[in-house]
Amino acid sequence: MSAIESLIVFGVSLLIGAFGIYAGAKVVVDSEDYTYAIVTALIGAIVWAIVGFFFGWIPLLGPLLVFIAYLAVINARYPGGWVDAAAITIIAWLSVLIVLYVLALLEVTAFDAVGVPGV
Repeated sequence: MSAIESLIVFGVSLLIGAFGIYAGAKVVVDSEDYTYAIVTALIGAIVWAIVGFFFGWIPLLGPLLVFIAYLAVINARYPGGWVDAAAITIIAWLSVLIVLYVLALLEVTAFDAVGVPGV
């Protein structure tokens, strides 16, 4: 895959991940700023990658630390507390899962997205 293709895949994946965060934030805290969700998805992806690099290899604890770091990004970026951040994350994950499933069925994209872990 060329660098241009990689950037396009990254950009589309980021937008899909941001859509999930936007949907979760809309439902949980009534936030309607998609640009804010894009920045949140990007920060979340960076934090996920960094924490995963340093701690992700630790059995059981590593993935938990990575998830807590991602959840901390959501918690820091949106009003409410940890429970609201967890709700936003769950809705984001489910939203992205549905979008990616439909896109994969249509053979438009692979089944992954940047900015929402585990999808």
